[in-house]
Amino acid sequence: MTGIWMPVEHIVVFDMNNHRRTRRDFLKNAAAVTGAAASVPYFWTTAAAGEESKNDRMSVAAIGTSIYTDRYRGKGQHPGQGASIGHAAGARGNMIAVADVDRRHARFFAKEYDGRCEIYQDYRRVLDRQDIDAVTVGTPEHSHVRIAIDALRAGKHVYCEKPLTLTIEEGQQICQVVEETGMVFQVGTQQRSEFKDAFLKAVVIARSGRLGEKLHVLSSVGEGARGVRSRTLSRRRNSTGMRSRDKRQRCPTASSVAILITVGGSSMAAARSRTGAFTTRTSPCGPWAWRIRALMKVAGVGDFPEVENGFSNAVSFDCTMKFAGDKSVRLYSGTNELIISGELGRIRVNRGGLAGKPIEELTEQDHERTHEQILELRHGKRSGNHMMNFFDCIKDGGQPVSDVWSHHRSMSVCHLANLAMRLNRPLQWDPVQEDFVGDEEASALRSRPQREPYVLDV
Repeated sequence: MTGIWMPVEHIVVFDMNNHRRTRRDFLKNAAAVTGAAASVPYFWTTAAAGEESKNDRMSVAAIGTSIYTDRYRGKGQHPGQGASIGHAAGARGNMIAVADVDRRHARFFAKEYDGRCEIYQDYRRVLDRQDIDAVTVGTPEHSHVRIAIDALRAGKHVYCEKPLTLTIEEGQQICQVVEETGMVFQVGTQQRSEFKDAFLKAVVIARSGRLGEKLHVLSSVGEGARGVRSRTLSRRRNSTGMRSRDKRQRCPTASSVAILITVGGSSMAAARSRTGAFTTRTSPCGPWAWRIRALMKVAGVGDFPEVENGFSNAVSFDCTMKFAGDKSVRLYSGTNELIISGELGRIRVNRGGLAGKPIEELTEQDHERTHEQILELRHGKRSGNHMMNFFDCIKDGGQPVSDVWSHHRSMSVCHLANLAMRLNRPLQWDPVQEDFVGDEEASALRSRPQREPYVLDV
């Protein structure tokens, strides 16, 4: 392959016993899967899951659900994202438990299961149950890693909503626990599975060299909300999954990610994988960062309004990350768009599709090769449903399309952008050591203080 460096995890597949298979073996297996698809029903399609015997389906639970009123969907209450991913799992498994600190949310969720879904307020009681195989985690972002690590160590497979981490250190910790436990862990970046493969196709095109060697990614998201106070956040959970008695802890000032992560996570995940220019030491295949040892430079500016007892996010921001080989990523608060450009052309991608002259010029053979490479990125599994990909991997022990290691790297980019803007100075990042160069203050911000007795023990 020419042009862009491809992370090892995308060309080497690992089973649950960590046996290494070659790229040639993988493509043979992928071709066999594709060829057999016409004659053998796919096991975890929604229809198949619905027809499967209840006794043969996995038992699942939802941790963190939500209710909201959407003026576009009419009056009344509707499931939020935590409930939505829980119901997606419930469509493919037996939903037998839900945990939410707000019992109203839990009851609203459980009513879909005719009394078969037991309600809890403490997620730890769910993890104590030996009859639960997998959980979804849809709590506020500051409790994702705490709950996910507890679930993994309890022997549960985990589907966790984005953004996964609050800090770079949390990313390292969750990667370590996923590797130690061998459980399947899927992050909720649906763009890797859905939207007609527009984003994966953009990845393949960028890596092919068709756009050139000096790639620039423009990742633009809208501005953050200004002046959000704790009165709108009174039911947020702290890291225990329980509501805090300290009003200051109810708001996410000290425990929330900025909009760069909350909104930009999906785009940055796609942008980072397209440039192939950022990596860390942590991965299922050990220290594979030898291809990218050059320092990364990050600089930017952000408007961080001081709101008492409120969000500490940047309202507007503009940050650029420079990599070796004249590759760069710019993240800023403009019109929502994602553009990848090089000296030979550029493409634009969003959930509506993929466009640009390089796409229009693809031949039939190009499309065939692109399809094969997309299948490779998905580890041989079909596209179309992110939760289905999670269940597929539990069934066959494969790696999910949105694995924890690549998500950690993607979120690290967002964390670096936040820190550079917070400190208001350029920073240098060593992707192998996962540390800043010559900046003790920045290095100290790779983690945040945690309160007893909820300090992560990894």
